[in-house]
This record gives sequence, C-alpha cells and structure tokens, in this order.
Amino acid sequence: MNRTLSRLIEGYGLMFGRAPKKPTPEDFSPAARDLLAFKKTPEQRAVRKATIRHEMEHPETSNKWRNRRWASILVLNLLFVLSFQLDLQLIEGALTASRIFGFHFADLNSALQVTLAFKTVLINLVIGTLTVVTLYVLLGGRTFCAWACPYHLLSELAEMLHLRLVKKGLVKDHPLHRGTRSVVFVAFAVLAFVTGYTVFETISPVGILSRALTYGTIVGLIWVGALLLIEVFYSRRFWCRYVCPIGLTYGMTGGVAPVRVYYDAQFCMHEGKCREVCLVPHVLDMTKLGYGKDTDHAIGPDCTRCAMCLDVCPTGALTFNVKGLSRPATNRRKTSAVAQEEKSV
Repeated sequence: MNRTLSRLIEGYGLMFGRAPKKPTPEDFSPAARDLLAFKKTPEQRAVRKATIRHEMEHPETSNKWRNRRWASILVLNLLFVLSFQLDLQLIEGALTASRIFGFHFADLNSALQVTLAFKTVLINLVIGTLTVVTLYVLLGGRTFCAWACPYHLLSELAEMLHLRLVKKGLVKDHPLHRGTRSVVFVAFAVLAFVTGYTVFETISPVGILSRALTYGTIVGLIWVGALLLIEVFYSRRFWCRYVCPIGLTYGMTGGVAPVRVYYDAQFCMHEGKCREVCLVPHVLDMTKLGYGKDTDHAIGPDCTRCAMCLDVCPTGALTFNVKGLSRPATNRRKTSAVAQEEKSV
C-alpha cells in the first residue's frame, strides 16, 4: 500500500478512537531505521539527556502562535457581533450557519443534523456545506476548533486552571476513551432522524456561545458553565477531546489538506513537551523515540493546527508546512545545551 495512503488511514483510525501502537522494526523506512540507530548511540544519548536537563532548568516557551490563535477567535466572533449590532448585514447568523458577504456557510455537523431531522435537502444548506468543505479541505478540517470556536478559548483557559490544580494535588484528571466522540456522533445523528429535532444543537457550546455573543441569548450559558466546571475539576478538555462531534466532522474533511503541522525527526530530542500541551496528543505519537516510521511526518487529520506544539518545541522539529510549497528546512534553532554538546562530540 502507498505509504501516504497508509498514513492517512492510520490517522483516521486514531481520530475515530483506535489506540496508537508502537511500530514493529519492519514498519520503519530505511532512513528512519538509520536515524533511530544514530540517536541510540552513547554520544547522542548524552546530547539528548543534556538537552532535556537544560530545558528543565531553563524552560523556554513562546506564546507567538497562542496569541495569534486567540486573536483570530476574538476577531472572528466579534465580526458577527458588530455586524448584527450595527445592522451592517455583511456577516449574518452564527458560527453554526451564516451568510458572509452573500456566501452561505454551514457547519458540517449542524447541516447533517438538520438534514436528518427534517428529512429533506435544502439548497442553501448544500451550498453552505460545500463552501465550508472546500475551505477546510484546504486549511485542514479541525483548524476551525483552534482558530474560530469560542468554546475552544474558554476551554483552554479552563485547562490552565485544571493543570494548576492537578499540580497542587487538589484535583485529578480522569481521561475518557477517545472512541466516545464517535459514539456521540452516531447517537446524535440517530436522535435527529428519530425525533425530527436537532437535539445536539441545543447543547452544543459552540452554537450557544455564538448566539449568546451575537443575539444576547444567555440561558444556554448555564450549560456552558457546567461543562467548564467538569473540565476544571474532573476531566481535562472533556468536551473538545472526548465528546464534540463537530471536530470529528471537520477532521474527516481535512485529512488531505495542504496546510499541516509537519514533524522532522532529525531535529527532535523526544523530550515530550509537545504531547504535554496538545489537545489531541495521540497525533504526536511519532515524536516518541522509536515510534516515527519515517524521518518526517505530516501530523494526522485529528490535528487542530493550534500550534501549541510549535510554541513549546525547543528545537523546531515541528513547523507549519504547505504541501508542494514549503521547502524542507535545513536548519533549526537549537538550545545552548545541544550546541555545546554537539561541539564536544
């Protein structure tokens, strides 16, 4: 099987809940096998240990991509509010369904819910869905989650508080099975078809927050608050990581997107910072030593392109990449410990 197609199938499997597994020796490409053998030499083990020790003593974290992502979420949602409040009628509706400069946009999961509930196909819904599909096939499906969704921003703030409480020993994280999201997707699709009602839309924090910001409908915010409390005190990123079917539908469309986060194993020290901050850490499984089947990887369809991994990666092993346009990087920033050790070696 073509290696690219094999990676894509594996990525979709992980997105739907399959557990990652360590590759067998036969799974590695010759280049990856040689690189792994090189990294396991005593000299390179010393470099890696020195690097990790230096990072623990002198942590370096950039907020460049986080700040851009937060700005994007705030600006996009503010545009809906201003257009409504000023009666500009340039951007109408909410994130679940809207018309922007005359073009229809429809959230994929919302469109599915409406179609199943009313058992009819609406032409405007088809147009809006095709527009969104085209957009996210280009950008990467789950880009919406990190760069547009208002709940993502609140959930990220809740995650910060959750991690502080965990560090102090006041709460404990309770991970759920990632396949829960797939079950939820099917369950709400069936409910819509059977009841004739878009059940999921009544509890989706994305729609609730978007409508609350634009039209001032605040009743649903009680539910949003309850979700955030669960994420602070019980399960880290409970909604986005384990429940929300919206991310699943966008992930389906974005598996072949040219815009992706790209991993170059040659520059990786495998210290694991990227996985610690990632919303969906299973997509970065190849950053573990001995897990990367090739020397470079495009991160899978469940990646939100949030770039939190880019902000914390000390060697630049993770970068944004546009397929067919970006050139392979020949240099990366290195920690002073790496540079010093390489000179000594």
